[in-house]
Amino acid sequence: MKTQSIYALYALMYFFYHPTLFANTVSDTVVTVNKKTPATYSLGVVPQQSAKVLAKLWTPICQYLSSKTGLNIVFSTAKDIPTFERRLLDGKYDIAYMNPYHFTVFNQKPGYQAIAKEQQKKIRGIVVIPKDSNIKDLSGLNGLTLAFPAPAAFAASVLPRAKMRELGIEFTPKYVSSHDSVYLGVTRGFFPAGGGVQRTLNNIPATTKEKLKVLWTTPGYTPHAIAVHPRLSTADTNKIQQAILSMKETALGKKLLFSVKFKDLGAAKNSDWDDVRALNIKLLEHLLME
Repeated sequence: MKTQSIYALYALMYFFYHPTLFANTVSDTVVTVNKKTPATYSLGVVPQQSAKVLAKLWTPICQYLSSKTGLNIVFSTAKDIPTFERRLLDGKYDIAYMNPYHFTVFNQKPGYQAIAKEQQKKIRGIVVIPKDSNIKDLSGLNGLTLAFPAPAAFAASVLPRAKMRELGIEFTPKYVSSHDSVYLGVTRGFFPAGGGVQRTLNNIPATTKEKLKVLWTTPGYTPHAIAVHPRLSTADTNKIQQAILSMKETALGKKLLFSVKFKDLGAAKNSDWDDVRALNIKLLEHLLME
């Protein structure tokens, strides 16, 4: 006990005669506690492909944007397109990559604002069939069960279904959650045909793609939007937009754009999707009434 008291006395004397050591220790602690942490923003990507594939493609893009903005941007998606739609409605994503019809809906509520899109490009839906199929045109699908990603998947589902109904073609839609699931379902013989888009068809493994052929292509419309939730500050929105638009100016940025088959990202404004609004699609109108 006596020995412990002596050690305690020595310790007090040490700090008394070395006050700068004690001051530096406190100062270092305060600096660490008060250090500003970068804001964390989620980038939600429409689940046209599996979450595993999307994470592999988009996580490096998020890391690149984080390094350029000084913000912490993290990848996010959903298990299927209806879940993605619900999360957009609830404002779960700070930044979102969404299809053209989704943008026209969620621009109204909760108010996502467009900041970028591919320039000089129109999105076109496709209907794919097995490479050895004898079907010659859409009329050959009459009476069949066809695969689509989701009811409101714009180019891959809304447009081809509308066209077939316009032509009087009867069919039963089966929604299988993603473009990849459509392609796999058709190649494996579960469905005679299904809807997709050329970009996602180009992204699937060659061993799957070589078993498919395109039966029909839709007219073109303004492509997917990259948009931000209105809660983001103007300063952070500008940082994010500038980082996205300048990707094509660096070797790494170009490589990342190529990985998701983007050729020329440029600035966008909300009115760019007026061609889609003119179609007067009502599929998700009920969400705006909630």
